[in-house]
Amino acid sequence: AIGTDILGNYPASGTVIIAELGEEHMKTGYPVVYTSADSVFQVAAHEAIIPPPRLYEMCRIARNILKGPHSVGRVIARPFIGEPGCFTRTSKRRDYNLKPAGPTLLDALKESGHSVTAIGKIEDIFAGQGITQAVHTRDNQEGVEVTLDIIKSGTGRTVGNQLIFTNLVDFDMLYGHRNDVEGYKAALEYFDSRLPELLGNMDKEDLLVIIADHGCDPTTPGTDHSREYVPLILYGSCIGRGVNLGTRSTFSDLGLSLADIYGLKCSFPGSSFADQIISRS
Repeated sequence: AIGTDILGNYPASGTVIIAELGEEHMKTGYPVVYTSADSVFQVAAHEAIIPPPRLYEMCRIARNILKGPHSVGRVIARPFIGEPGCFTRTSKRRDYNLKPAGPTLLDALKESGHSVTAIGKIEDIFAGQGITQAVHTRDNQEGVEVTLDIIKSGTGRTVGNQLIFTNLVDFDMLYGHRNDVEGYKAALEYFDSRLPELLGNMDKEDLLVIIADHGCDPTTPGTDHSREYVPLILYGSCIGRGVNLGTRSTFSDLGLSLADIYGLKCSFPGSSFADQIISRS
């Protein structure tokens, strides 16, 4: 379908397989194909051999093939640079996801006339569905900067009328999967250092939510996602302080709670905790 042979075609760590097959890829021009432990199909190519636009085209073709009853959740384009023995994956990654299986909070917000701004890989994760504006970013620093710029500019900001959804992918891609404890530590310290600026630019009606979509502990052996519970932290002048939300049964609790806070009538699974944090009086 892509008009060329391939290399790989087996489960592998991304950094390992480009180290093993990168030189052959550079000689033959064939893309490197591999899968992950979760529902992911990945295509890697050196930017000087297969330019990113062509790699993206290959991944769109693969996305169109890998659907149906046994569909793959994500197809990922993995550009890299460098020389044999020293290859590095770049920030030009692109994800081609299946569309969500049903309506999401983003859909409900968009249909109600709200602004939904996706920063980082959020647009890719949701296959563009339910999003009104998207900004792709290179790294955590740019993700924080873009988020702050939008908050400060007031773009799309009226009370209760905007969701800014930011993904800081370095924690996962650069440090968690690569078991880089020091890198993870430095990334946490950087984000901590920017939190005061984020908090200082929030209006009294704004709500900050910090959460992860899965574990990715850099101290856990292996390169796959880890299975620890993730934090859920909410902050804002509009909510109560010191509320223990306990261990939630599903991520959907957050989506349903935010729908309630935005005043939307949604029938998502889960249990809303909105009444635990916001006074209705």
